[in-house]
Amino acid sequence: MDLEPSPTIFVRRSTVAAALPLLAVLLWPATAHARVTKVVVDPGKSASLASDVGPSAAIRYEPISGVVYGELDPKDRRNSLIQDIDLAPRNARGRVEYAATFTLYKPADLAKSSGILQYEVVNRGASLHPRDFATGDFFLISGWQGDIPFGGKSVFGTPGETIQVPVARHPDGSSISGPVLLRFSNMAPGLNTLPVRVATPYASSGPPPAPVDLDTAHAQLTAVSYEGVDGSSSAPQTIAAADWTWGDCSKTPFPGTPDPQKICLRNGFNPALLYELVYQGKDPKVLGVGLAAMRDVISFFRFESHDDSGWENPLSGHVRASIGIGVSQAGNLVRTFLNLGFNEDESGRRVWDGAMPIIAARQTPVNHRFAVPGGASGLYELGSDGVVWWSDWPDKVRNQPTGGLLHRCTATKTCPRIFDVLGSTEFWVLRASPDFVGTDSKQDIPLPENVRRYYIASTQHGGGRGGFAIAAARPAEPEARKPSTENPIAGISCVLPANPNPMAEILRALLADLKEWVINNSPPPPSSYPTLKNGVLVAANAAAMGFPRIPGVPTPDGVANPLVVYDLGADMRANDLTGFLTRQPPEIRGVIEPFVPRGDADGNEIGGIHTVQQKAALGTYLGWNITAAGFAKGQYCSLTGSFIPFPVTRAQRLASHDVRLSLEERYGTQEGFVCTVKKAAQALVRQRLLLKVDADRIVEQAASSQVLPRSDAAGAESQRIGKLRCATGGDQRRTGP
Repeated sequence: MDLEPSPTIFVRRSTVAAALPLLAVLLWPATAHARVTKVVVDPGKSASLASDVGPSAAIRYEPISGVVYGELDPKDRRNSLIQDIDLAPRNARGRVEYAATFTLYKPADLAKSSGILQYEVVNRGASLHPRDFATGDFFLISGWQGDIPFGGKSVFGTPGETIQVPVARHPDGSSISGPVLLRFSNMAPGLNTLPVRVATPYASSGPPPAPVDLDTAHAQLTAVSYEGVDGSSSAPQTIAAADWTWGDCSKTPFPGTPDPQKICLRNGFNPALLYELVYQGKDPKVLGVGLAAMRDVISFFRFESHDDSGWENPLSGHVRASIGIGVSQAGNLVRTFLNLGFNEDESGRRVWDGAMPIIAARQTPVNHRFAVPGGASGLYELGSDGVVWWSDWPDKVRNQPTGGLLHRCTATKTCPRIFDVLGSTEFWVLRASPDFVGTDSKQDIPLPENVRRYYIASTQHGGGRGGFAIAAARPAEPEARKPSTENPIAGISCVLPANPNPMAEILRALLADLKEWVINNSPPPPSSYPTLKNGVLVAANAAAMGFPRIPGVPTPDGVANPLVVYDLGADMRANDLTGFLTRQPPEIRGVIEPFVPRGDADGNEIGGIHTVQQKAALGTYLGWNITAAGFAKGQYCSLTGSFIPFPVTRAQRLASHDVRLSLEERYGTQEGFVCTVKKAAQALVRQRLLLKVDADRIVEQAASSQVLPRSDAAGAESQRIGKLRCATGGDQRRTGP
């Protein structure tokens, strides 16, 4: 693929419109690109979103929601890498069409706008990143995930932003087929019928590709009683084709009513087993169109004055810069968007000036045939298989070409400035290790000049609830829900309480820093993350990590999700996760054991950014947890971390044989604890990693908490320690005798 920038006429659409009578013939070849052709506003939906904005004394916002219609030139080099776009239907102009929902929040008085367009990549159709309407920023979201039903809800049950993309077919109109993999476990007892769309807890809400026929002899259903995260398993049991059907037996005896979206097992499903279904699916959606649609929606609202029908862009002339933000799966899509070159629009313009993928360590598999972009990081779920590092870097272990996420935008000079923000669970569950040290784990991969990385230590995926509660909550239930006919997966619970260490306040400060870097060229805070060089990244076991022995707490040995190396076949470009698989499941070629951040004597992580809650720790905050029951019992528990509170008193510590100092040995008194919180908050504010408004609120929370007795009710030794904390604010772990 040609990576060289092509000559482009850099003309705003408004300029073209003004001079159209004179320049129409001259400029038409340069401006006839893939573009938004029509915007249709939904007044009812727009009005219903007014409550999302909330009251604001300074700035009143207006929501605008509707559908964007667009078209793509499949021959343009910026679109031709979309898998199967050459097999998508075309309109009379030879273009491939799409329709995407969108929602825009803008200040009613544009004079109060900041000029910054924040585009949030939605997560499975849902907006997860909070919007600060006091900033005057523009906020835009739109649909990109084409396997969610168009116009439906997000996977989380909230109103969704969705997209309608075409189906690929052979030139003669016949169906394209290929292997599809579905996996089922933890179903409720007593079921003989399962809807195939619940193959994994994080799968998209739409049904998977339909089978080419309902003959079970053309598919294979197997079951295992054990499977490890590395792909090891018990001997698979093949279920005879005569013992299951594509059908619904919930009301009709086996073989039930034929149904391509359900499977029925003659003797019912065993909740202790994992079932794997491989079949030939048909009519793949061209899901990669969602990437181009996202690009064009952003570009339209940033640069253009009106659509082809004359609808006026309400932001025209008011956008100074744009920033892309994505959380988790959506953050992975930010990385894929950049990797595949979509930050260059079809006029050669940069789409995002800044980008902030949050708690994202992988790519989103959206641009290969029969992709499942709503998946997670389980076995056979792709995403960590291509390039996951920012700089061009070799991958000899997997025998893949040297590459990096910014290779294409570097060639076209369209790269944004990037804040890469991660936490502990991204190492333990989402395979962040190769992002930092490659697949051979021998050397820290350097960051490009336009990338900063901020690692928020000892946090779970997305951060915890914050605050200063000293009592541990009940064990975490990251996917707890009641089984139903449409959702028969049983709730999953963890062994340990969830990690309350928050990310939200650090994220708010970092976003403010990124905007300053993009708009005013103000240097951001230096990167802060664990490295091999500083001795903080180590093997994921208790001995290497220095993990303390804590009564009743399992060790981290064997918990981390390793990087499984697959044979993806000759028809997949692994670096880009583009192409198609000819075998499901792919053959496992090997396993790369991960590195994780090392901890201190309490088990809290060294290196990276320490939140106020970690600097004034009330316990051990971990990025991993253990599944309490079900098929994966004893393995990592979803995307949840854990929290082990410190003993409150020295007597409690000695009685429980806990090696970690008690709260009274650390802080002495409530005043000593609050002083530690205040000093930690002030330090983060100075480092531009915490906003003052958040620092003040956190200190108030600490002051109103009841962590320890006040000085007038404490003993002499506790009073001494409390005064020391207020005088020095030193290392609270070394205060005790």
